[in-house]
Amino acid sequence: MKNSLVSKMIVVFTAIISITFIMMAAFLSMWFESYYLNERKYQLDKVGSSIATSATNYLYEKQESSLTKLQRELALTSNALGTNILLADSYGYIYAVSSEDYKNLLFTTLPIKEMDELRFGSTIEKKGNFFEPFNSPSYVYLKPIFKDNKFSGVIFMQTPLKLIKEPLRRVYSIIWICALLAVVTASIFIYYFAQKILIGPLAHINNVAKRISKGEVNKRVLIESQDEIGELSKSFNIMADSIEEVENTRREFISNVSHEIRSPLTSIKGFIGGILDGVIPKDKENHYLQIAFEEVKRLSRLINDLLDLSAMESGKLKLTMSEIDINELIRICVIKFEQRINNKHLKVNVTLEEDHMYVLGDRDRLIQVITNILDNAIKYSGDSGNISIKTKGKGGKVLVHIYNDGPIISREHIGHIWERFYKDDKSRTSKISTGLGLPIVRNILTQLGGDIWVENKGKETGVLFTFSLKKV
Repeated sequence: MKNSLVSKMIVVFTAIISITFIMMAAFLSMWFESYYLNERKYQLDKVGSSIATSATNYLYEKQESSLTKLQRELALTSNALGTNILLADSYGYIYAVSSEDYKNLLFTTLPIKEMDELRFGSTIEKKGNFFEPFNSPSYVYLKPIFKDNKFSGVIFMQTPLKLIKEPLRRVYSIIWICALLAVVTASIFIYYFAQKILIGPLAHINNVAKRISKGEVNKRVLIESQDEIGELSKSFNIMADSIEEVENTRREFISNVSHEIRSPLTSIKGFIGGILDGVIPKDKENHYLQIAFEEVKRLSRLINDLLDLSAMESGKLKLTMSEIDINELIRICVIKFEQRINNKHLKVNVTLEEDHMYVLGDRDRLIQVITNILDNAIKYSGDSGNISIKTKGKGGKVLVHIYNDGPIISREHIGHIWERFYKDDKSRTSKISTGLGLPIVRNILTQLGGDIWVENKGKETGVLFTFSLKKV
């Protein structure tokens, strides 16, 4: 799966999910830290209010009992919160501490620069290193003391940051471990569902494609899902059906061409071999040479038709477009078949809407179209039968109708007459038709911007071919 599209997609999805979870974990870490500090601030502010009451009582009473009570309260609060507390008067002189460790600070000045802000009632939050013995990373909360709206002093509450961050580290650990587990779990699920939804079906399609490329054109993708993969499998099967149809057509075409070429070659070989071996009498040689010559013409006609059809289907047929009098071409073609018409005692009725009707087309190819259709009409008409030819203008088109009263084309065969080498006579006893005439006619008319269709006009006899051309 290395360097595959699916592996790249899994890597991208996993990276996106990982980045998302990392961002969420970072956000939660910062949010918890902010929340914890806010809670700490709220707690210190609430405790500070209680301390402020005791402090104002001492400052105004100046009694030793009040100081003892105040120091006891500071000590209890300090032990409960893990916070060191200093009390300073309005001038910044420290007069009470929460621990015996800080007695050396008594009657010294609190070294803070925000006294003016405190005088106006603002509380101060600070992080960092302060004065001795608090010269270590700390969180400090400063709360002013007021008595009768008069600034009376400051409560200095210091908490070591490591004491605050210790519980946060446990929270961070839980958050990041959960994020890591979420990423791993998501990656496993992504791979599982990718394997089930994408990798498996795509591998199946790829395997079938390889087998079709090796000639197993009957193989199909067996995937039934109502999504893009399902649509892809349906499209693939449609393509496979087309490939199989093309392959079957190719095989049938090769078989037909082989048969059509083998038949005259066999006749030619047999007759010429008989003459060379002396099997055929001298007085019969010309007769059999004439038959061999007819077979050569038939073979030449077949090859020419194949070349024409190949050029048409590949789009390489060169057409010389000009204004053509279709009525004149019909007259020329009827005259060309005059001997065959007379031999079968056929009645040909030609009805042309006008003396001249001009269409856009290639003269030689249009003669080929009319010749092929008229040839079929004569071939399938019985002795003393009827053929009618009509031209009619309709909008921007000219319609040419060629009718013969020969046997109708069965429903089984009428849809196949435009196929190469298709013949009603499955035994292929006819040596006149190559089975390429009508496919060539349809291809020519298609390239000229026209169309052709056929219909039975009776229950047992009567077939009408109609083709259209652009009117000029």
